[in-house]
Amino acid sequence: MIWLHGLGADGHDFEPIVPELVARDWPPLRFVFPHAPVRPVTINGGLPMRAWYDIAGTAIADRQDETGLRASFAELDALIEREIERGIAPASILLAGFSQGAAVALAGGLRQRRRLAGIVGLSGYLPLMGTLPDEAAADNRATPIFLAHGSADPIVPEGLGTMSRDFLRQHGYAVDWHSYPMAHQVCAEEIADLRTWIGRRLAA
Repeated sequence: MIWLHGLGADGHDFEPIVPELVARDWPPLRFVFPHAPVRPVTINGGLPMRAWYDIAGTAIADRQDETGLRASFAELDALIEREIERGIAPASILLAGFSQGAAVALAGGLRQRRRLAGIVGLSGYLPLMGTLPDEAAADNRATPIFLAHGSADPIVPEGLGTMSRDFLRQHGYAVDWHSYPMAHQVCAEEIADLRTWIGRRLAA
Protein backbone atom coordinates (compact mmCIF):
# COMPACT_ATOMS: atom_id res chain seq x y z
CA MET A 1 0.00 0.00 0.00
CA ILE A 2 1.56 3.25 -1.21
CA TRP A 3 0.20 6.15 0.87
CA LEU A 4 0.71 9.80 -0.14
CA HIS A 5 0.50 12.52 2.53
CA GLY A 6 -1.08 15.97 2.32
CA LEU A 7 0.33 19.45 1.79
CA GLY A 8 3.02 20.46 4.29
CA ALA A 9 3.13 17.04 5.98
CA ASP A 10 5.57 14.22 5.24
CA GLY A 11 5.63 10.48 4.84
CA HIS A 12 5.44 9.90 8.60
CA ASP A 13 2.06 11.62 8.90
CA PHE A 14 -0.10 8.51 8.54
CA GLU A 15 2.21 5.92 10.06
CA PRO A 16 0.29 6.01 13.39
CA ILE A 17 -2.95 4.76 11.82
CA VAL A 18 -1.43 1.47 10.63
CA PRO A 19 -2.21 -0.47 13.85
CA GLU A 20 -5.84 0.72 13.67
CA LEU A 21 -6.14 -0.02 9.97
CA VAL A 22 -4.67 -3.53 9.80
CA ALA A 23 -6.75 -6.55 10.76
CA ARG A 24 -5.11 -9.58 12.39
CA ASP A 25 -6.37 -12.03 9.78
CA TRP A 26 -4.90 -10.13 6.82
CA PRO A 27 -1.96 -11.52 4.85
CA PRO A 28 1.32 -9.59 5.18
CA LEU A 29 0.91 -6.01 3.94
CA ARG A 30 3.75 -3.60 3.25
CA PHE A 31 3.10 0.14 3.73
CA VAL A 32 5.14 2.68 1.75
CA PHE A 33 4.97 6.29 2.99
CA PRO A 34 6.97 8.48 0.57
CA HIS A 35 7.89 12.14 1.13
CA ALA A 36 6.78 14.74 -1.39
CA PRO A 37 9.53 17.05 -2.67
CA VAL A 38 10.01 20.45 -1.03
CA ARG A 39 8.77 23.27 -3.30
CA PRO A 40 7.41 26.83 -2.95
CA VAL A 41 3.64 26.84 -2.47
CA THR A 42 1.88 29.94 -3.77
CA ILE A 43 -1.14 29.83 -1.44
CA ASN A 44 1.24 29.82 1.53
CA GLY A 45 3.13 32.92 0.40
CA GLY A 46 5.68 30.97 -1.61
CA LEU A 47 7.08 29.24 1.48
CA PRO A 48 8.94 26.04 0.62
CA MET A 49 7.29 22.92 2.03
CA ARG A 50 6.59 19.34 1.09
CA ALA A 51 3.98 19.36 -1.66
CA TRP A 52 3.05 17.09 -4.53
CA TYR A 53 2.17 20.17 -6.63
CA ASP A 54 1.63 23.90 -6.25
CA ILE A 55 -1.70 25.43 -5.19
CA ALA A 56 -2.35 28.91 -6.54
CA GLY A 57 -5.28 29.98 -4.34
CA THR A 58 -8.17 28.99 -2.09
CA ALA A 59 -10.20 27.74 -5.07
CA ILE A 60 -7.90 24.74 -5.25
CA ALA A 61 -9.46 23.19 -8.35
CA ASP A 62 -8.79 26.36 -10.37
CA ARG A 63 -5.49 27.22 -12.08
CA GLN A 64 -4.24 23.69 -11.51
CA ASP A 65 -0.50 23.07 -11.53
CA GLU A 66 -0.50 20.58 -14.39
CA THR A 67 3.31 20.49 -14.57
CA GLY A 68 3.63 19.68 -10.87
CA LEU A 69 0.83 17.14 -11.00
CA ARG A 70 2.35 15.29 -13.94
CA ALA A 71 5.74 15.26 -12.24
CA SER A 72 4.10 13.65 -9.21
CA PHE A 73 2.32 11.13 -11.43
CA ALA A 74 5.78 10.16 -12.71
CA GLU A 75 7.06 9.85 -9.13
CA LEU A 76 4.10 7.63 -8.29
CA ASP A 77 4.83 5.47 -11.34
CA ALA A 78 8.43 5.12 -10.13
CA LEU A 79 7.24 4.04 -6.67
CA ILE A 80 5.01 1.40 -8.26
CA GLU A 81 7.88 0.18 -10.45
CA ARG A 82 10.13 -0.12 -7.40
CA GLU A 83 7.60 -2.39 -5.68
CA ILE A 84 7.24 -4.47 -8.84
CA GLU A 85 11.02 -4.89 -8.93
CA ARG A 86 10.79 -6.19 -5.35
CA GLY A 87 8.47 -8.92 -6.58
CA ILE A 88 5.07 -7.38 -5.83
CA ALA A 89 2.48 -7.93 -8.56
CA PRO A 90 0.79 -4.70 -9.74
CA ALA A 91 -2.61 -6.24 -8.95
CA SER A 92 -1.47 -6.50 -5.31
CA ILE A 93 -0.70 -2.77 -5.00
CA LEU A 94 -3.14 -0.36 -3.36
CA LEU A 95 -2.71 3.41 -3.74
CA ALA A 96 -3.95 5.78 -1.05
CA GLY A 97 -3.66 9.45 -0.25
CA PHE A 98 -4.97 12.26 1.91
CA SER A 99 -5.86 15.70 0.50
CA GLN A 100 -3.13 16.57 -2.05
CA GLY A 101 -1.92 12.99 -1.82
CA ALA A 102 -5.43 11.77 -2.60
CA ALA A 103 -5.50 13.94 -5.72
CA VAL A 104 -2.24 12.42 -6.98
CA ALA A 105 -3.16 8.85 -6.02
CA LEU A 106 -6.51 9.13 -7.78
CA ALA A 107 -5.50 10.97 -10.96
CA GLY A 108 -2.14 9.21 -11.23
CA GLY A 109 -3.52 5.79 -10.39
CA LEU A 110 -6.20 5.93 -13.07
CA ARG A 111 -3.50 6.75 -15.62
CA GLN A 112 -1.26 3.88 -14.44
CA ARG A 113 -0.82 1.31 -17.21
CA ARG A 114 -0.84 -1.70 -14.90
CA ARG A 115 -3.98 -3.01 -13.17
CA LEU A 116 -3.95 -2.05 -9.48
CA ALA A 117 -5.78 -3.59 -6.54
CA GLY A 118 -7.55 -0.35 -5.62
CA ILE A 119 -7.30 3.40 -5.07
CA VAL A 120 -8.16 5.30 -1.88
CA GLY A 121 -8.78 9.05 -1.77
CA LEU A 122 -9.39 10.70 1.61
CA SER A 123 -10.50 14.35 1.73
CA GLY A 124 -9.29 14.94 -1.82
CA TYR A 125 -10.55 15.50 -5.35
CA LEU A 126 -9.81 14.51 -8.93
CA PRO A 127 -7.54 17.03 -10.71
CA LEU A 128 -7.07 17.26 -14.50
CA MET A 129 -10.57 15.87 -15.05
CA GLY A 130 -10.73 17.17 -18.59
CA THR A 131 -7.88 15.01 -19.86
CA LEU A 132 -8.70 11.85 -17.92
CA PRO A 133 -11.10 10.29 -20.46
CA ASP A 134 -8.36 10.34 -23.10
CA GLU A 135 -5.48 9.42 -20.74
CA ALA A 136 -7.11 6.84 -18.46
CA ALA A 137 -5.56 3.39 -18.58
CA ALA A 138 -7.91 0.69 -19.83
CA ASP A 139 -6.44 -1.74 -17.27
CA ASN A 140 -7.72 0.40 -14.39
CA ARG A 141 -11.25 1.01 -15.67
CA ALA A 142 -12.54 -1.62 -13.23
CA THR A 143 -10.22 -0.80 -10.32
CA PRO A 144 -12.25 -0.29 -7.11
CA ILE A 145 -12.12 3.24 -5.67
CA PHE A 146 -12.77 4.29 -2.06
CA LEU A 147 -13.51 8.01 -1.62
CA ALA A 148 -14.21 9.60 1.76
CA HIS A 149 -14.74 13.22 2.80
CA GLY A 150 -15.69 15.40 5.73
CA SER A 151 -19.00 17.21 5.31
CA ALA A 152 -17.55 20.28 7.10
CA ASP A 153 -14.18 20.33 5.30
CA PRO A 154 -13.04 23.99 4.96
CA ILE A 155 -9.85 23.16 3.03
CA VAL A 156 -11.07 20.80 0.30
CA PRO A 157 -14.84 21.39 0.20
CA GLU A 158 -16.91 18.24 0.10
CA GLY A 159 -18.46 19.56 -3.12
CA LEU A 160 -15.14 18.89 -4.87
CA GLY A 161 -15.25 15.35 -3.56
CA THR A 162 -18.82 14.72 -4.70
CA MET A 163 -18.08 16.30 -8.09
CA SER A 164 -15.13 13.92 -8.48
CA ARG A 165 -17.29 10.97 -7.39
CA ASP A 166 -20.02 11.84 -9.89
CA PHE A 167 -17.55 12.37 -12.73
CA LEU A 168 -15.94 8.99 -12.11
CA ARG A 169 -19.26 7.18 -11.86
CA GLN A 170 -20.46 8.83 -15.08
CA HIS A 171 -17.37 7.42 -16.77
CA GLY A 172 -18.01 3.90 -15.51
CA TYR A 173 -15.75 3.70 -12.45
CA ALA A 174 -16.87 1.81 -9.34
CA VAL A 175 -16.71 4.35 -6.50
CA ASP A 176 -17.43 3.48 -2.87
CA TRP A 177 -18.34 6.90 -1.38
CA HIS A 178 -18.36 7.83 2.34
CA SER A 179 -19.16 11.15 4.04
CA TYR A 180 -18.48 11.89 7.71
CA PRO A 181 -19.41 14.81 10.01
CA MET A 182 -15.84 16.16 10.29
CA ALA A 183 -13.49 18.80 8.92
CA HIS A 184 -10.23 18.21 6.98
CA GLN A 185 -9.12 15.17 8.93
CA VAL A 186 -9.71 11.45 9.40
CA CYS A 187 -11.98 9.84 11.99
CA ALA A 188 -12.33 6.45 13.63
CA GLU A 189 -15.43 5.51 11.63
CA GLU A 190 -13.62 6.33 8.39
CA ILE A 191 -10.65 4.13 9.35
CA ALA A 192 -13.02 1.29 10.24
CA ASP A 193 -14.83 1.60 6.89
CA LEU A 194 -11.51 1.69 5.05
CA ARG A 195 -10.30 -1.38 6.95
CA THR A 196 -13.41 -3.27 5.78
CA TRP A 197 -12.90 -2.11 2.19
CA ILE A 198 -9.21 -3.08 2.15
CA GLY A 199 -10.11 -6.46 3.63
CA ARG A 200 -12.39 -7.10 0.67
CA ARG A 201 -9.62 -6.17 -1.76
CA LEU A 202 -7.18 -8.53 -0.05
CA ALA A 203 -9.73 -11.33 -0.10
CA ALA A 204 -10.25 -10.78 -3.82
